[in-house]
Amino acid sequence: MWSFYFHELMRSLPFFMKGVWMTVAVAGLSLIAGTVVGFICGIIRAGRNKILRAVIGVWVDIVRGTPFLVQIFIIFFILPGAGIELDAFSAAVIALSNLTASFICEIVAGGILSVPKGQREAATASGLSQYHQLRFIVLPQAMRTILPPLVGQYVLSIKDSSVVSAIGVVDITRVGWFTVQRIPEGIMVFGLVGLLYFAICYPLINLSGYLERRMTVMTIRL
Repeated sequence: MWSFYFHELMRSLPFFMKGVWMTVAVAGLSLIAGTVVGFICGIIRAGRNKILRAVIGVWVDIVRGTPFLVQIFIIFFILPGAGIELDAFSAAVIALSNLTASFICEIVAGGILSVPKGQREAATASGLSQYHQLRFIVLPQAMRTILPPLVGQYVLSIKDSSVVSAIGVVDITRVGWFTVQRIPEGIMVFGLVGLLYFAICYPLINLSGYLERRMTVMTIRL
């Protein structure tokens, strides 16, 4: 019986590959958008404008303090009541981008604030503008702190993308639910689902470990 189920599972691989493509598409677009928004918000959150810092802080707390599934449901099911209708794919990308941006915002803000104040004071004394201080002095040093957790957040976001199956996005997880109805061996089916997610995340896991080791060496040398 197991050999029959395994054979059927192998016949379903093209369907799983379509799920992999959908997962990569949703996660990839979300990581790009989330990184851009997260960096901008992180820079503002580490800045001097108290009002903007407070507003971004409230947004970060709300997004990080509520279940991702609830956020997706609000975007996909509640917003149409306000006249904003989105297909499942768009809603998934927006929701995951918003979640990713909130975490990256805190990572970037923490990295910027970790740069010694003396560096900024020296840059100010040298006549550099705020923009040039950020570009040439602060961010290059902050990136040593930002990069490892940033890549780690990418891995978490890819895994969080599995939740978008709840609104009908045919990603790896959704394909797994379809398949297990035909092949009643949950361990076999979702074992494959787990392996596919691992295959996507493993290069990033290695990259995160490499960056942590590299940044540690650079810090020791400094």
